[in-house]
Amino acid sequence: MRRRDFIVGSSVAVAWPLAARAQQQPNRQTGKTPHLGVLMPGPAAHSAATLGPFYQGLHDLGYFEGQNLSLELRNADWKRDRLPALAAELVGLKVDIIVAWSTPAARAAKQATNSIPIIAAVMADPVGDELVASLARPGGNVTGTTFLGPELVPKRLQLLRDIVPGLARVAALVHPHAYGEHTMANIVKDVEESAHSLGIQLQLAPADSPEDITGAFATMKERADAFIVMPSPMLFGEHQRIVQLAAQNRLPGMYQAREFVDAGGLISYGANLDDLFRQAATYLDKILKGTKPAELPVERPTKFEMVINLKTARGLGLTINRDILLVADDVID
Repeated sequence: MRRRDFIVGSSVAVAWPLAARAQQQPNRQTGKTPHLGVLMPGPAAHSAATLGPFYQGLHDLGYFEGQNLSLELRNADWKRDRLPALAAELVGLKVDIIVAWSTPAARAAKQATNSIPIIAAVMADPVGDELVASLARPGGNVTGTTFLGPELVPKRLQLLRDIVPGLARVAALVHPHAYGEHTMANIVKDVEESAHSLGIQLQLAPADSPEDITGAFATMKERADAFIVMPSPMLFGEHQRIVQLAAQNRLPGMYQAREFVDAGGLISYGANLDDLFRQAATYLDKILKGTKPAELPVERPTKFEMVINLKTARGLGLTINRDILLVADDVID
């Protein structure tokens, strides 16, 4: 059993239901049971797996729903226009803290309140999307974690070219409204400039909803030799289907998170998202103990991991260079 499967299974399927049957006890630091609101852009089924590391982080710090924490979970089912109403609903319930997964949820929460602390997990560009004044000094009621780091897209494209001989055409599967206009413009510019510098012909394949993904693959199969998945909460949430479509169309894929590779994708390079979710739990603990969000710098990843699926590589007829395997953080065989 993989580590992530254990985390999800233990924290979602076992620990929370057992804790919910226990008698509530007040938090020793605040004198009352903290009321937590969680705002998710995707469906409930996706939330269970995504929030597993966050729940485990809470457990490690001694927080259990029904004992010393109460929780309100709201899901937008990938419908961005639902997020503002759901955020307002959490504010109306007078939650003590809002945990928002990804930039769109965080923006909706910030629009709904400027006083309730907001922990935004796995943001893209918090400054560019006007969620914080700066990473070091957020300056308001929002803090959290960001998955972005320097040179991520060039590194991903370089790795993809290294393992796909003669690679000349790459499609970028992109969710056009994943983040704010400023951030999306920078993401697209980054991948276009990186492709140009490597002599790769780039084709953007937009998917604005889960229903658009199949059509995007039809376009990619005709015009590209491989593809790269651009950052997006929705595309991440649909990672199993994306990997299945990649296999059906025999397209080598570069992904931003290991979850894709665990599901059968070829290769990923990026931040460990589990670590960023556990950090959100740490921030919740600090805020409940009196630290203000403005005093908590937005955490950036300090390490990026490369994960390779050798079984998938063999199925695609690819031989991974030994030098690449030696520097990979994890190899799935």
